[in-house]
Amino acid sequence: QVQLVESGGGSVQAGGSLRLSCAASGTAYSNYCMGWFRQAPGKEREGVAAIYTGSGRTYYADSVKGLFTISQDNAENTLYLQMNSLKPEDTRRYSCAADMEAATMGVVPPLSAADFGYWGPGAQITLSS
Repeated sequence: QVQLVESGGGSVQAGGSLRLSCAASGTAYSNYCMGWFRQAPGKEREGVAAIYTGSGRTYYADSVKGLFTISQDNAENTLYLQMNSLKPEDTRRYSCAADMEAATMGVVPPLSAADFGYWGPGAQITLSS
């Protein structure tokens, strides 16, 4: 049973930085896609960044390129999202997700929420100006 749990959310001033973590357990494969998504109330979920755990190849939404960095610690089964120069519009609930069924195979960039079958409960990030 795959389980994902985010941590590191909270409140931060605009221009600040924050790092989210996602602890994964029950993942039996060595190469699969993990991603970070965010959602504002009443809005669709938006793919932010993704990484293939085997190759380390990363993908980013255009809106966060150069600002956010996705990384992983395979030994700790932990996914990270480093977010810099945060803006008020980055206020969202951020969730990590895993694609264990290879639904993202051949999809570039692999940032569609529909392709990810396992989700963490999410962590709220609130920006103040």
